[in-house]
Amino acid sequence: MGKIARPYAWTVDILRRANLRPTRQRMGLVRLLFENGHRHVSAEELYKEACRNGLDLSLATVYNTLNQFKELGIMREIVTGGECSFFDTNTAPHGHIFYEQSGRVEDISDDMLSVQTLPGFPSHLDISGIEIVIRVRG
Repeated sequence: MGKIARPYAWTVDILRRANLRPTRQRMGLVRLLFENGHRHVSAEELYKEACRNGLDLSLATVYNTLNQFKELGIMREIVTGGECSFFDTNTAPHGHIFYEQSGRVEDISDDMLSVQTLPGFPSHLDISGIEIVIRVRG
């Protein structure tokens, strides 16, 4: 007997590395999020995409899953100050440009950004990261 082909076994690997049970819904969302490279997506956009692809889930499930992925380091949340947050599959340090009119988010590579000065912080605080979102109109 030959080995059974499992084209989305990589989704199970991602979930198991994060100590998550690979449910059908999580596997489907992982496939949509990571199958075609890095991307930025809102929960609403991902929900619509999931429905178009035949995934049976609620918008609340999408929100909960994205927040769980964020907490486990699988994704980053980008708070643009706009009407919604975006989630980024690229967890490496980098900044973003947020186009206010279109709602599009674009990466800025970390080597293109430089923070020259930071305000003083109490000595008991450690900076865990710096998030840069440049908002543009037009």
